Amino acid sequence: MYQNKATLMGFLGNDAEVRTGKNNQKFTTFSIATKTSYKDKESGEYVSHTEWHRCIVFGKFGEFAATLKKGAHIQVEGEIRHTEYTPKKAKKPVRSDSIRVTSVLKLDHAEKAAAEEQFEEEIPSEDEAA
Repeated sequence: MYQNKATLMGFLGNDAEVRTGKNNQKFTTFSIATKTSYKDKESGEYVSHTEWHRCIVFGKFGEFAATLKKGAHIQVEGEIRHTEYTPKKAKKPVRSDSIRVTSVLKLDHAEKAAAEEQFEEEIPSEDEAA
């Protein structure tokens, strides 16, 4: 059995961009940032590391992904793809890694809705205040 599956949760670095590839097939690309941190043994201070992941989305999810804006909090699932190409001004091939996305979930809305519900619960209505 084989499995190539990636799940990432993070924030968009820029607005999603729609492109047209071979055979006039449209797809959407964006970069998502994930962050990890650890405590340095010597200094005792926390060190954070941000990793950027290039994502490519086709089909209906690509149409949805095209609406995503910089700073959006999302979760994506897909498979890791490695491509190799030689840029016009380079002599050696370059290897590029990306996530071919099969699922996109926007997390901003749920967080905002939960925050609004919590905020509403803390404020008494006019009837309760009287």
